[in-house]
Amino acid sequence: MTPSRGFSLLEVIAALLLLAIAFGAVMQVAGASMHLTSRSTTLSRSTMWADTKMESVGYVAPLVAGTSEGRFDDTYRWSMTIAPVVDGTQARSELHLYRLELDVLWREGVTDRKAHFTTLRVQDEPHARSMEPSS
Repeated sequence: MTPSRGFSLLEVIAALLLLAIAFGAVMQVAGASMHLTSRSTTLSRSTMWADTKMESVGYVAPLVAGTSEGRFDDTYRWSMTIAPVVDGTQARSELHLYRLELDVLWREGVTDRKAHFTTLRVQDEPHARSMEPSS
């Protein structure tokens, strides 16, 4: 009679322990991946809101130096600073350069998040437009 060949209880426990450790590691990587995907989504949304706001500034109403703020929706809010860029070469020009700095803010869990955007915008002087000869 030959002894039956199979796995001992110790081998089965070792295999299950190894499987549990591997499964735990895979689940940790999957959880981190889901967190990064969620964070990427919120950052993409903030970038789209910023793009929309930056595109509308100066077209709906003339650029005015100062700070303003508001809300995009229940999650995202914004704060914008508009400042003229002054150097010696622009003193006699009808075109004026403005620096727009936009902060998009939102809360992610218990953490406040912020994305900062900066651009330059040219606007012709309002007085120069009103002084054009009329026909």
